[in-house]
Amino acid sequence: MMKQAKELQSKMAEMQAEIEQLTRDGTAGAGLVTVTINGKGEMRAVSVDPSLMKPDEKEILEDLIVAAHADAKAKMEEALQEKMKDMTGGLPLPPGMKF
Repeated sequence: MMKQAKELQSKMAEMQAEIEQLTRDGTAGAGLVTVTINGKGEMRAVSVDPSLMKPDEKEILEDLIVAAHADAKAKMEEALQEKMKDMTGGLPLPPGMKF
């Protein structure tokens, strides 16, 4: 039993390291704004199409950045769930247990 617990702990540490290296892009405005986040949810890059660089479109740009971040976050959560399924052999995690 202790051996299995140590193996699981080792696998969890490996997976956390892998998660930190994952990145996902989220887009908004038909690709005019792209946000890249890592597995920790930290924003790593923002790309904005030059056509949005107009003073009168400031609010639109701000909204698109927020929407692109939400899209990236949703994609990352989906990727993390898949990784967890692979690690746990398809067993679901208890509710509220997240990584």
